[in-house]
Formats: sequence, C-alpha cells, structure tokens
Amino acid sequence: MPSSPLLWVLIAWLASAACRGPEASPAEVARDVPPADLLGEFEDDYGIRYTITPSEWRLWPDMRFEIVAWNSNEQYLVARNGDDNPSEAGLWTRIDWMELPAGSPYRYGFCLSAFDAPTRDAARATAAADRSEPMTGCNGFPFSRLKPWSATTP
Repeated sequence: MPSSPLLWVLIAWLASAACRGPEASPAEVARDVPPADLLGEFEDDYGIRYTITPSEWRLWPDMRFEIVAWNSNEQYLVARNGDDNPSEAGLWTRIDWMELPAGSPYRYGFCLSAFDAPTRDAARATAAADRSEPMTGCNGFPFSRLKPWSATTP
C-alpha cells in the first residue's frame, strides 16, 4: 500500500480519468448545446417521423441513436446506434445538418454522413456532408428535410 499522500492523489486521479472515458475534442465542447429549434418532433420528405432530444435522435418506430456529442459550430453530432436497431446496431453514426431557407415548412436538412462507423472517433472523422450542394451533398444523395410534426400533420 502506498504511504505517500501525493501517491494516493495520483492513484485517485488516474482511476477517475479511466472511468470518464475519452475526452471530447475541443470542437465538441458545445456538445450539450444543440440548436433549440432542432429539438422536438419532426417529419421528413418521406413521411418518416423523428423525435430529437439532447440525448437521442429517434426514427419511428424502431431506430434509436444515442447522441454522445453535439458540435453546433460545425453542425454535426455523433451518436451510437441502438443495440436493438434493425441494422448497424451498436455501430456509430455522424449526422450533419443544415438550416434551410426561411419560408418553407422544412426547417433543417440532415445527412447520415456515416451510419456504420466502427468507433466514435471514426464517425467523428468522417468527412462532412457538402452543405453547398443539398441535392447531392449527402454521399451523392439529397439531404433529408425536416419539418415540424404534429398529430394533425397531413
């Protein structure tokens, strides 16, 4: 057993650091501050319903993504795919988003830039979607558009 108080402090600090896991990159410091109007209930171009909270991106009825990092400055998030997802369960996803012009019922466009990355770092390192080309900038496909959803949405 160590007898030095300084050694005990060092051991406690190392144990604490090991329990925290990997630190967020400096660019992810804003991870807990997603854009307020990107949170809520939405529907995309294809009639798929979404619920977005600070900790989860959900596609109804059976796809869940546990958000582990928001980067509002660079407009992306990193999430771990749910263990019960019908595909790519337990892998990692990067979702890039962009605001859409005012006046449309669609507020945001989003792209699953990565949906099957093996690690959090691999998802984070995936190249950003090309927001300058919303019709093809999502890996050759258009960004999906989100509009607010309500039970009365046609």
